Amino acid sequence: MKLEEIYDLAISAGIKADPRGKRAVEALLKKERQALDKLSGPDKEDYDSDRLVNPFADTRVLNGDPKTEVKSIFAGVDMETQELLLADRLKGRGRKIDLVMAHHPEGKSLAALADVMGVQADIWHTEGVPINIGEAILAVRQAEVMRGVLPLNHQRSVDAARLLDIPFMCVHTPCDNLVNAHLQKHFDRKGDGLTLEDVVKELKSFPEYRCAARENAGPAIVVGKDKRRAGKIMVDMTGGTGGPAEAISKLADAGVGTLVGMHISEKNREEAEKSNLNVVIAGHDASDSIGMNLFVDELEKKDIEIIPCSGFIRVSRTKKK
Repeated sequence: MKLEEIYDLAISAGIKADPRGKRAVEALLKKERQALDKLSGPDKEDYDSDRLVNPFADTRVLNGDPKTEVKSIFAGVDMETQELLLADRLKGRGRKIDLVMAHHPEGKSLAALADVMGVQADIWHTEGVPINIGEAILAVRQAEVMRGVLPLNHQRSVDAARLLDIPFMCVHTPCDNLVNAHLQKHFDRKGDGLTLEDVVKELKSFPEYRCAARENAGPAIVVGKDKRRAGKIMVDMTGGTGGPAEAISKLADAGVGTLVGMHISEKNREEAEKSNLNVVIAGHDASDSIGMNLFVDELEKKDIEIIPCSGFIRVSRTKKK
């Protein structure tokens, strides 16, 4: 496959699994086109044209010719300068690597992380939180994230890829959408009769979580007790980064009994305790790995070799069919 085809596949996979639905995402893209039409001068020249077709600001080709033929991918959760140097070293020893693929955003994708958080309000809305309330409390957190990433050295790894002449891309929200949808469907099929102990067991039915558990990074109950009933389970694994603490009580009021997430801030955990909302942390790298696996499985079907690195627990589901 060409690099541009892999990028297009990431976008289409992310849209297909997006919790807002395809029609809502297409409406967002239409608004982007309308916004571009209103720009002029330097603002129009600086506009990121990818926004017209890609609703995920944290997913981009960061370096390399889009026409590059890709037969092998060095993929990991965090792929920064050290991993790019490792890729270069492996290439020097004869290992074929056509592309380095990061999950977590780098470069301009990292700088735009706050832009992808809007989906969180839509997810809360499906659980019963009014959209006006969700968007209002999310706006404060988005501004906080935007200020947090502003001073970072976004281009460090991208510069390294450029100097090493290594094609480099990141695929963040599409993979997070995939794992979020996959796990939500799994728990929806199980109904609301599970205990928190059962939730952990269900998570460990996935090989990525079993592997993480052996490394002391597996699923854990952080709010609630083993025998407590989970009630309605909401999987919270997409939307760029952690949401605001204010959302916790709103979700509890809307009837959510248990959050299953990748991670949770201490402030949000404390709010969950106050709201009697159970929280099970599935594990960050393991959850990211499921999303990545669901995506790169599609690449493996095209005979592309996947070389896992940097926290990526590679489990191929294509070989089981």
